[in-house]
Amino acid sequence: MVIATKHFGEIELEEDKILTFDHGIFGFENCKRYTILYNGEDENSSVISWLQSIDEVSLALPIIQPSHVIDEYNPVIEDELLVSLGDIKEENIVVFLTLTVPSDLTKMTTNLKAPIIINTENKKGCQVVIEDPMFVVKYPVFEKFQNRAKKEDGEC
Repeated sequence: MVIATKHFGEIELEEDKILTFDHGIFGFENCKRYTILYNGEDENSSVISWLQSIDEVSLALPIIQPSHVIDEYNPVIEDELLVSLGDIKEENIVVFLTLTVPSDLTKMTTNLKAPIIINTENKKGCQVVIEDPMFVVKYPVFEKFQNRAKKEDGEC
């Protein structure tokens, strides 16, 4: 199928790449179908990806895996919040965090409080709220990205 996107134009999308969020995501409860688009050639080469709505052309949220911004991100999530994902196992769960990217990149943040969780086996997703006050809505990430780039370039 061909889908229209605001940032990537029209793209060819295989049906097995469609993720279903039964309850939508916060602020976009009516948008139920999404896909993940990658900036690089493949998903392993891209740090920042995009959660692209199939239902709303202009809705594409930058997302990132927690390991890129915080060590040991393992919040306690109530089982009832994950019911819509079906049968979940550790090996079929992927977690993403949404990014807020303002014009001043040094103020870029990620939301540790409301991760997006995807069951890769059945392509079901949900967004949950973590009750633990240790996880904040606006966690600064610019410095983390800079430090990561220095490590990858071989600097100390």
